[in-house]
Amino acid sequence: MKRAFLFVVFFLLMLVAVRGVSAAPQRHSGTLSGTVLGPDDRPVAHASVSYQSSGGNEPHAVRTDSQGHFTISKLKADNYDLRASGKGVFSVWEKNISVKPGQTKSVTLHLIYAKKIPKAYVKTPAKQQ
Repeated sequence: MKRAFLFVVFFLLMLVAVRGVSAAPQRHSGTLSGTVLGPDDRPVAHASVSYQSSGGNEPHAVRTDSQGHFTISKLKADNYDLRASGKGVFSVWEKNISVKPGQTKSVTLHLIYAKKIPKAYVKTPAKQQ
């Protein structure tokens, strides 16, 4: 009986310790956040932001919100490459963005590269009278 009681107490202590570790903040990770702007310098809603470690490992993608903002959290400390795309237009690769533990790095990606700029971004000249 005494052994069973000690086992239960030990088990509960281990459970509390494990839950405490998993609930602890991520001190070994960083965050990349920013905005995607179109050729017209306005935020691009629902653009795709591709990112990977600078070594080319673990490629992923996220989408911007309705105001063109994105956040990539829980990144391990490393250098990352980012590129955005939306409405047929791409940004250049932003390379070697250093992410450090506990740090939030901000990046603005400009969509500028396309074989032909889509009509959505072409400004029509004002009619002269």
